[in-house]
Amino acid sequence: MLLTTPTSSFHTRVALFLALAMAAVVGSALGFEHIGGYIPCKLCLEQRWPYYAGAPLMAIAALGAWRQLPPLIIRSLLVIGAALMAFGLYLAIYHAGVEWGFWPGPTDCAAVATDIETDAGNLLGAINASHPPSCDKAALRILGLSMAGWNAIASLVLMMVAIKAALNR
Repeated sequence: MLLTTPTSSFHTRVALFLALAMAAVVGSALGFEHIGGYIPCKLCLEQRWPYYAGAPLMAIAALGAWRQLPPLIIRSLLVIGAALMAFGLYLAIYHAGVEWGFWPGPTDCAAVATDIETDAGNLLGAINASHPPSCDKAALRILGLSMAGWNAIASLVLMMVAIKAALNR
């Protein structure tokens, strides 16, 4: 059925926006890693999980709103999306605080897998040249904020959008 009520149309658009925005945020992080060569630390990788769960969940919410599922289901999915972004906000603030030295980070932060050297002749050189990232040093700052800081802003905005949409009847 292509005809939708204004409310379901609103929820469809917002949930689709959230799905695309969440995919764009985590896609940017993956781009910095795989194209830009920035190796993520343990906390960087943990910050991606709310987006990995949230983007498909918001796509399901958009599809459900478009198919005119009961509004309670759609709003519940939006609340879950907001909760995921709240958790992402917590993770991002924690990581940014570690980078700024406000509190200590995990002791096992540098224990992240890096590329495996397959050339046996270069194995010792690769081990000596490899420096795993540290959670307390920002690999990149853009306009004074690290990627964790920008993630905190993105998580906050997406959380607020999801809450506003969930409360909209």
